Amino acid sequence: MSSEAKNFPVLKNDRLLRAARGEPVDKVPVWVMRQAGRYLPEFQEVRAKHDFFEVCRTPELACEVTMQPLLRFDLDASIIFSDILVIPQALGMTVEMRPGEGPKFPEPLVDPKDLSKLQVENAVSRLTYVGDAISMMRRNLDGKVPLIGFTGAPWTLMGYMIEGGGSKTMSKAIYWLENYADDSKKLLETLTSVIVDYFEMQVKAGAQMLQVFESSADFITKEQFALVSLPYCKQIRDKLHDRLSSQGIDPVPMVMYAKGGGHSLKEQSQLGYEVIGLDWTVDPTEARSIVGPNITLQGNLDPQDLYKTQDELKELTLAMVRKFGKDRYIANLGHGITPLTPIESMTTFVNTVHSAFE
Repeated sequence: MSSEAKNFPVLKNDRLLRAARGEPVDKVPVWVMRQAGRYLPEFQEVRAKHDFFEVCRTPELACEVTMQPLLRFDLDASIIFSDILVIPQALGMTVEMRPGEGPKFPEPLVDPKDLSKLQVENAVSRLTYVGDAISMMRRNLDGKVPLIGFTGAPWTLMGYMIEGGGSKTMSKAIYWLENYADDSKKLLETLTSVIVDYFEMQVKAGAQMLQVFESSADFITKEQFALVSLPYCKQIRDKLHDRLSSQGIDPVPMVMYAKGGGHSLKEQSQLGYEVIGLDWTVDPTEARSIVGPNITLQGNLDPQDLYKTQDELKELTLAMVRKFGKDRYIANLGHGITPLTPIESMTTFVNTVHSAFE
């Protein structure tokens, strides 16, 4: 069933989607990566009673925390509360969210023979709770703002699956690239296939925009990025478009966000994504000159700037927004909001974006 057939409430604020398509907007749209999360006391209250992945797997709880930032801030989008590591879980790997440590895989992929343990067939059927949460959230939003779905990119997921959690070097995953090239390719292709299924399910459930998080681009060279990231992110976009179109379903705008991928903006602009997300190391003027006028840019305030005084934050936000300009731009941070961010800083950031061209 396509999302149109689900009789969702009519969208009242379409600024985000207009900006993604390159249409005029009355104000620059703004949302924040990880906007539903640890910096909010109400999120902490939910987490005190429920395990992290229990929240992800329970649509009512996922919707509750997805809505929390929208009740506080004048945001132009919601992003479904989930995690990129639900895909390794759907492939049969155990992932635990440990307090103070982050995600941990008790049994990571050590060498290529471990690939045989992955439960690839019908993996997306083990992620239906995400689709249920998306459909429920579309109704809960009552058309207030669009709903974004997301995934981790294949290289980013591969890194977690091999490293067994977050890494400061990604040395084990890079060892795979250099010593098990064919098996690395097989793993990246497997993840790409599952992601296409996953995104198809998200669109049918009601997601109105999709973001691919290539959060580990900063661990690899430009040359490696061209081999292990770009081709698979292109396949995700192209195969999803083909699959949706063949079913008479309109594709939704897609965002490519590669943290540390500023060296390959031209290449990213050729993937077919409507939006390219930028981290805070990329200059907006330079990015625009590289990608050209027909791609929307998203970003890219340094999350640490939210710890500055409100006057400093306002000044930095205004400078950023005016550098990007009003057309084909979605304001965001250059990475996810951090846990100790003052609530008032989010208010200042969002309101400053909206007033930048008044």
